[in-house]
Amino acid sequence: MRLEKIVQYFNIKIFIYILIAVTAVYTLAFTYHYNLKDDGYILADWLINYQDGGFKRRGLSGSFFFLLQDLTHIRLNYLVYFFQFLIISGFFWLYTKLIRYKVADLLYLSLLLSSIGFVGLLNTVTYVGKKEFIVFLLFTWFAYLLDNDKLTKNKEYIFCIALCVTTFLHEVVLFYVPYFAIALYLKTGKFEFKRYIKYFLSVGIPTLLILKFGKNVNEGMSLQILCERGVHPTYGIFYWNINERDYIKEHLNEYLLYFISLAFSIFHLTYYLKFLKYKKILSILLIGAFLFSFPLFYLAIDWGRWMYIHMMLIIVLFALLLKKDSSVYTFEPIVINRKFYITLFIIIFSLLYRVEMSGKGFTFEGILYRTFIAPLELLNKM
Repeated sequence: MRLEKIVQYFNIKIFIYILIAVTAVYTLAFTYHYNLKDDGYILADWLINYQDGGFKRRGLSGSFFFLLQDLTHIRLNYLVYFFQFLIISGFFWLYTKLIRYKVADLLYLSLLLSSIGFVGLLNTVTYVGKKEFIVFLLFTWFAYLLDNDKLTKNKEYIFCIALCVTTFLHEVVLFYVPYFAIALYLKTGKFEFKRYIKYFLSVGIPTLLILKFGKNVNEGMSLQILCERGVHPTYGIFYWNINERDYIKEHLNEYLLYFISLAFSIFHLTYYLKFLKYKKILSILLIGAFLFSFPLFYLAIDWGRWMYIHMMLIIVLFALLLKKDSSVYTFEPIVINRKFYITLFIIIFSLLYRVEMSGKGFTFEGILYRTFIAPLELLNKM
């Protein structure tokens, strides 16, 4: 009886808005911090360029920012952050618009609180400022237009052009394009393979060009070019000289921990799907989407990052299936039953553990540890 009185005052929708705001501010603040210190990953990845050796993967963004700097004489750190700010804040704004008139429940909130969902950004600061936010922005905009019946044929082609350009910014978009097809299926209720093929071609063609003609990220002059332009990374993408498959083998014990995080995430999503109308076909489609991204796990060491991107896109995707309402504060009332206790267990466990981008795939250093224990440990050291 006492618990029922407590939960009836808990507004899930307001909590989601607060979580979005906190995550957005945290992400933007730390992206700014890392940009100012010339971070070798969060800033430098945006500065891979064609000036050093010609055409290469991810090089379009650096050449674009070099051109902007030549025109404006503004520091690259600020130019890059300006676009990061627009992309990151644009994603959170569009996601808020997507769920604004949706009826959220505790189980949907549990997705955001997943250690590789929104909370993943708070757990693992190295997730901030990455180029996958472009994919988040595009997919959330796509889902919003779908949900409001505003996705015209012309807008579809605009998205295809945007996906093509994004592939030249970061090839990771190739491995997550199935989510666009899944979203279309959820909206129409039927498979339209001819409609999907243009999305896959939009990312497939530029990827083939990169594989065929692309040169190394650093052809030997990148650091000198950046130094002349006022950026001095001391580590990161331009220093990367690791055989990633060998690295995974050498750190196999750490990487095996990812299977614990993956198993719990599968349990989490399976339990969520149990209450959906399209659970069987959606399960098959999500497994297909994960398998489509499997080469990433073979080729690159950022296993936590690839899992995190999946969960963020799934959170947006599942928002399409939430019921609509006329109020921005409407939520599904919490009922104390078996579903409530299982969902509560999922939330608590999600807040307990942490998934690192690369390396340890599971540690009990989640948001609860970082909020209540880590500050005390720091104080003791001081």
